[in-house]
Amino acid sequence: MTMNAREVARKLVELCREGRNRDAVEELYSESVVSVEAATPPGEDRAVEGMDAVLRKNDWWTENHEVHASSVEGPFFHGDDKFAAIFEFDATYKPDDLRTEMHEVAVYTVQNGKVVREEFFYDT
Repeated sequence: MTMNAREVARKLVELCREGRNRDAVEELYSESVVSVEAATPPGEDRAVEGMDAVLRKNDWWTENHEVHASSVEGPFFHGDDKFAAIFEFDATYKPDDLRTEMHEVAVYTVQNGKVVREEFFYDT
């Protein structure tokens, strides 16, 4: 049975609270998902398409950051196909040994029980 957007949202937030962000992508995202950052990361594209590309972004984050604390608020619903969550991280970027607190809003679009688009909003 296909999950509706509210079920997808609750499951995604639950997995992220457990630190299982990669599992959330593998379980809840469409193969053709589009992921858009607020700004273009150095040497990267601002938008990537496909589950493999999103998993690579996720793996890069995990490999390059030591997370000291994190939280997820939400989900917050918008119509029948969108939801948002607020993420906060206290993390050290390993290559520069730079510790920072990050706050971002993520907006997700769901079709046919899968996340087809994610957009991240944060202070650039």
